[in-house]
Order: sequence, then C-alpha cells, then structure tokens
Amino acid sequence: MFVLVILIVVLFAFYLFYKTKYFRSNRQVEKKWLSAKSNMALGLFVCLFGVNHLIFISESTVSYLVAALFIVYGAVFSLIGYKKYKHYLPFAIEEANIVEGQK
Repeated sequence: MFVLVILIVVLFAFYLFYKTKYFRSNRQVEKKWLSAKSNMALGLFVCLFGVNHLIFISESTVSYLVAALFIVYGAVFSLIGYKKYKHYLPFAIEEANIVEGQK
C-alpha cells in the first residue's frame, strides 16, 4: 500500500500548489477556479487518508467511524469542488482571453 501513501503526498502537494497559485492570481474568476481545483485535491487527500486509516490503523469502532467520516467528507468535498470547477472553467477561459486580448 505504498502507492496509497504516495497518492496522499502528491494530492497534498497539489493542494499546496493550487492554493499558492490562488493567492498569486489577480483575476477574480481564475481565483474561484483555482479554489475549486484545490478543493478537489484536498477532498481526495482527506478521502484517501481515511482509506489509509481504515486499512492500516483500524483497531476499534471509533477508528472505523473516524475513517468513514474522513472518506465521506473527502468525497463530498471533492464532488463539490468538481462541480465548481466545471462551472467556473468557461468563465476562466473567457477571462483569460479578455486579458490576453488587452495586451
């Protein structure tokens, strides 16, 4: 299950990457789009963390409940982030074309 740990680390790195781009961006719609991408990465990170906790650290009922909570919360967070991403993508493209056309 070394692959699971690698995925968790990579998703956390993606989250940090997109949050850094979010703070450095000056465009409003692009900020919302980047925020949605970081929400997806964070949700998948939490979900996989819960799966990892479920597989390797399951010792009691409380551990199972915490792992299930992480999995559900991460999945919902990723789904919401995906919906936001799909919503803001055309607007971000349009905003980028407008800014590019002004140069």
